[in-house]
Amino acid sequence: MTASAARLVMPAICWDDADGYAPARAAVDDALALGVGGFILFGGERAAARRLVEDLRAAAPHPLLIASDLERGAGQQLAGLTPLPPLRALAALGADAVAEAAAITAAEARDIGINWVFAPVCDLDIEAANPIVQTRSFGADAFEVGDLAARWIARCQAAGVLACAKHFPGHGRTVADSHATLPVVEAGHELNRDLTPFRRAVAADVATVMTAHVAYPRWDQSGAPATYSRSIVTGLLRRDLFFGGLVVTDALIMDGARAQGGEAAGAAAVIQAGGDILLYPREPRVAAGGLADLDVTGPLRRLDAALGRTAPPAPLADAAVATHRERGRALARQAVQVLQGDVRALRGAAAVEIVDDDAGGPYPLPPRTAFAEALARAGVALRPDGERIVLLFADVKGWKGRAGLSADSRRRLGALLERPATVVAFGHPRRVADVPGDGPVLCAWSGDTLMQEAAAHRLVSGTG
Repeated sequence: MTASAARLVMPAICWDDADGYAPARAAVDDALALGVGGFILFGGERAAARRLVEDLRAAAPHPLLIASDLERGAGQQLAGLTPLPPLRALAALGADAVAEAAAITAAEARDIGINWVFAPVCDLDIEAANPIVQTRSFGADAFEVGDLAARWIARCQAAGVLACAKHFPGHGRTVADSHATLPVVEAGHELNRDLTPFRRAVAADVATVMTAHVAYPRWDQSGAPATYSRSIVTGLLRRDLFFGGLVVTDALIMDGARAQGGEAAGAAAVIQAGGDILLYPREPRVAAGGLADLDVTGPLRRLDAALGRTAPPAPLADAAVATHRERGRALARQAVQVLQGDVRALRGAAAVEIVDDDAGGPYPLPPRTAFAEALARAGVALRPDGERIVLLFADVKGWKGRAGLSADSRRRLGALLERPATVVAFGHPRRVADVPGDGPVLCAWSGDTLMQEAAAHRLVSGTG
């Protein structure tokens, strides 16, 4: 392996709530010594993340790609920056809201020094049993999704931050989660519909595309995940869709990416398929070692071309971030919608009960108190004899392996709704089908603090 080949490896840096980035320091130093081409950031606080990125850039012998999953704004990962509603909620507000969200995201990414955002999702929301796409998608209509993705891409990249169309060639039809297994999509000619948003993204000059750890026998009879499939990456994406930009894998720690022969063989298979960047391998040195005997001239050329499209860090004034956060709150309030019944403004006290279908996973959850705290700040007394409100947390979680509610959640929800109550569903609008009866149901899209507060505002004010 030449030292330059290691630039195609992109490890992760994860925030620890107790010790910040310190626990990752040894691995980061080893990755820098290896000569990696960048990092993906998971979590952090604004000031600490900015210092980290400054240190990384100063220590590296070449320019770095610094990426993060910011589908719901920079606040999705970084405390102190702006959280935004999910893409499905933004789509319901229209193209202008999508473009504004992209602009806010890109500006705050540059505030940290992030120059690559792993968004937008171009998968279609067409499979009710899909456990991992749902509200992360712009919707079910392929042409509308493509148009909204193009708007998001244009606004993000105009700010000097690379966008990423994902997960090629489409994760929308899966009924399994590629975090936990290798999904197989058996569909035939209808898969061409799934390509439409990616065609539109390429036409919009998207800088990067992320592959799916999903098998598509119609396009590759070997059963290989798209990430390792030359038929899909070189044949479909590069030749048929004319994409000449940077191709990045989805995280290689995911079970859907497990390669026969191990991580070194998998890394080689990515490059041989036509891919470029090895994202989040378990062992960066092992992954880099898999490139030892390969010609990586093309991937390195595409990497340098992508870097040439990025702008330098641009710290924002605190006042600008405050303005962004207010706009995020406004979009969230507008996105809350009535799915069923007559939702009236609260009059007097409220009694809040919770069905948390998102509990029990390996990752910390947003606090479940934000809704009640927002009611209290608005002057609503919280008492057992108040108007009954049931909060249903049913968000997209990679560990669940399902789209709908667990049996325990269904039982608890049914028991709570034996008496009248207003239900606030923090999940996809189709969760209304899980709510017994015909009582009032609000959709608030996701269970984070932003959407809890937006739902409380809707119930207090009676309007969006």
